[in-house]
Amino acid sequence: MSKSLSIAVALAIGLAASSPSAFAAPCKDAKGKFTKCPAAAPAKPVKCKDAKGKFAKCSAPGAKPIP
Repeated sequence: MSKSLSIAVALAIGLAASSPSAFAAPCKDAKGKFTKCPAAAPAKPVKCKDAKGKFAKCSAPGAKPIP
């Protein structure tokens, strides 16, 4: 029993250690060679203004997003 349990634990640790690289999407250049993936740009928060030009929640009626 303890032998099969230790094997299961070892397999679980091995899978947990290899999972980030196994699921990572590789980036390739035009020739098909693997390259370093570009960093993702951080998303800009959306800001909205109301009809009077004051900042408001985007869920407010009449609020429009600003560029």
